[in-house]
Amino acid sequence: MQANANIKKLPRHFLPEGFKVSTWEALKPYFDHLREREIRSVKDLEQWLKDMSELEAVISEDASWRQIRMTCDTTNEEYRNAFTYFCMEIQPQLQPYAFDLNKKLLDCSFTKELDQKKYFTYLRSVKKSVELYREKNVPIMAELSVMQQQYGQITGAMTIEVNGKEYTLQQASKFLENPDRNLREEVFTKTAARRMQDRDVLDDLYTTLVQKRNEMALNAGFENYRDYKFEELGRFDYTKEDCFAFHDAVKEYIVPLSTKILISKRQKLHLETMKPWDTEAEPEGIKPLEPFRTGDELIAKSEDCFASLRPFFGDCFRTMQKMGRLDLESRKGKAPGGYNAPLAETGIPFIFMNAAGQMRDVTTIVHEGGHAIQAFLTHGLELSAFKEYPMEIAEVASMSMELFTMDYWKIFFENPDDLRRAKLQQLERVISIFPWIAIVDKFQHWVYEHPRHTKEERTAAWQKIQDEFSTKVVDWTGFEDYRSCSWQRQLHLFEVPFYYIEYGIAQLGAIAMWKQFREDKEKALDNYMKALSLGYTVQLKELYAAAGIRFDFSPDYIKTLVDFVQEEIDSLN
Repeated sequence: MQANANIKKLPRHFLPEGFKVSTWEALKPYFDHLREREIRSVKDLEQWLKDMSELEAVISEDASWRQIRMTCDTTNEEYRNAFTYFCMEIQPQLQPYAFDLNKKLLDCSFTKELDQKKYFTYLRSVKKSVELYREKNVPIMAELSVMQQQYGQITGAMTIEVNGKEYTLQQASKFLENPDRNLREEVFTKTAARRMQDRDVLDDLYTTLVQKRNEMALNAGFENYRDYKFEELGRFDYTKEDCFAFHDAVKEYIVPLSTKILISKRQKLHLETMKPWDTEAEPEGIKPLEPFRTGDELIAKSEDCFASLRPFFGDCFRTMQKMGRLDLESRKGKAPGGYNAPLAETGIPFIFMNAAGQMRDVTTIVHEGGHAIQAFLTHGLELSAFKEYPMEIAEVASMSMELFTMDYWKIFFENPDDLRRAKLQQLERVISIFPWIAIVDKFQHWVYEHPRHTKEERTAAWQKIQDEFSTKVVDWTGFEDYRSCSWQRQLHLFEVPFYYIEYGIAQLGAIAMWKQFREDKEKALDNYMKALSLGYTVQLKELYAAAGIRFDFSPDYIKTLVDFVQEEIDSLN
């Protein structure tokens, strides 16, 4: 499949080229124009849709930049204020207009004359958005947008001292791979203590978020926020019962494999008892993997890796570097985690991460690179809404890239044994991530089914769910309190509620893509690009079919794919 990474900023036809989002007063005339414009034909309607899409792209990119700047430097008051201003002063004004415009589209007599295949998923989402809209939820949503970002401010300030030097918690995590067990224990203990300092603050923040989200759901006529959020996320292809079946399948087929992996690691470390600071460690005499030393080296090696897989992928990464769309190294004051931010108008996305010279950073950069490639491939789609692809396919884009690139990781690991270890770690992570996904997802179901729970009840529920999926191999004696609030490490719970089961669904899709890749590399990559290029112009199951895989997370299918990964793990041991 032919593609070009030299994409250009979308030309403006509705807004002046020099227009920048500043105030609601400056934006309002364009929304008024769209709301009042007379539509006399299908042609008029399609032009109206294009003009609305242009306005959405400009606003979306501005909002993305406000968030990017703030997460890159959570200490910068100007960036925080700019983000807060958008959330509190502009966004609440947008939502009533968005509702009016969506109603105008649905009520228009020419809407039924649109190409129903082309516009099906878009019109379905518009209809759902209209059904969910409640004016009294607008100020709550604005408040939530600001509050959710407090998590990054709190955790971004967390540091510990190791050997007389200050490290962010992301940077310090590399010591947990060190063969020196005493050092590992020291770092783990300091990290736990530092997180526990803000336990009550994060507990209070989460309680408030849960209460406000529940209020929104009740306002919209739902029994709980879980049911509301499933509708808002557009989960048209599966139900909460499917999620419960996923949890059960993980428990039955994957937890035993995770147990096997941890027992094997414990034996390699010659330990009678495995503690939480041992799970990432290397045996005595074996140095931790060091794929790169600096951010520049990570950029250069990543570009080579992507280009070796397919030149177009390398071109995308190179374009991002030239445009200054990479912020990769961990530092104090930077928000935790990693993300790819699509930029709707210019089209060149932004990758944010907290690299510290570890193997997991390689996984993160290729993961976010997969997201970025989808942004490049969908830039030319006619409407911004067509680029709002569901997370269940977006995460296939990223997780497949983690597996596709493994054959080219010699760029990061010149030593063949280091390369073998890197692949083994990646595949073990493919297995071990499933129980954590199930834990986080099941926890969210409990939280929002019991919105008036106490902190003590929440802690007890978390511990019970953790134990349900525990391998029982790791001994947490002495750190029970820390384990009881370990959910606070998962930023999704604070910032993007119910966005987590997608990782499990997509991991299955990624394994299926990799299986296809092993059988016919070029065909798999063509299918990958074909599916990603569709954006959200077809339904989710059709997107998976375009990729040559099944949208399926039934227990039998999970077992088939996990058995395939286990065979690959056995071949590397």
